Amino acid sequence: MRSTTATPEKSRPSVFWPLAAIIVPAVGLFARIEIRGADNLPRDGAYVLAPNHNSEFDPLVVAVAVWRLGRAPRFMAKESLFRVPVLGAALKATGMVPVPRASSGANQSMKAAEQIARDGRGVIVYAEGTLTRDPDLWPMRGKTGAVRLALAGDLPLIPMAQWGVQQILPRYGKLRFPRRSHVIVEFGPAMDLSGYAATPTQPSTLVAATDTMMNRVASMLSGIRGLPAPTERWDPTKHGQNETGRLEP
Repeated sequence: MRSTTATPEKSRPSVFWPLAAIIVPAVGLFARIEIRGADNLPRDGAYVLAPNHNSEFDPLVVAVAVWRLGRAPRFMAKESLFRVPVLGAALKATGMVPVPRASSGANQSMKAAEQIARDGRGVIVYAEGTLTRDPDLWPMRGKTGAVRLALAGDLPLIPMAQWGVQQILPRYGKLRFPRRSHVIVEFGPAMDLSGYAATPTQPSTLVAATDTMMNRVASMLSGIRGLPAPTERWDPTKHGQNETGRLEP
């Protein structure tokens, strides 16, 4: 495990300090986080991190893992969260990026995320856009936002797999407490996007690169779980499911 104390972002006073003082020990009550592939997260400079998403609790685990490695966790988060009292203020103060559900606002969010990248910050993007619909919690088909941002800014795109959080808070379930579960968080090597750089805005390019990224995340998760991942990513539209919002049984 690399040193987590001397990175420029973590050593510089910021609003993340008081938040971390509260959130890190609170998350520790629920999760024993094991970090793998720590050296794959850049110590400084911009990056795009693309984790899988299978629990409402896993953003806290991802944030703590990133903070432990010396980086300030900034997410692209759904716009509705910014209207929640206290939480919304915290999201704005820490430079999180709102993602409107309406496509008309998507460009504004992308511009804001690109500014964060230009400032040398990291951006965490849940490429699935919502909790996975896959019945066995494998990563489902991804949306193109993470790849689009990485290609637009020539940024490292880092796939990430996490597992174990569903034991703390099952997908759309109830928090299990007291329970302290072993959670594994793995950072993969930055993806080689050079093959997509010639046509970075073409929809077919973005979809192909996103499929490659989600397959990489699924492969990493397969290693963590010790099970073979499905050869195809779950597609909600093929199963009569909404792509956003709560998954109804």
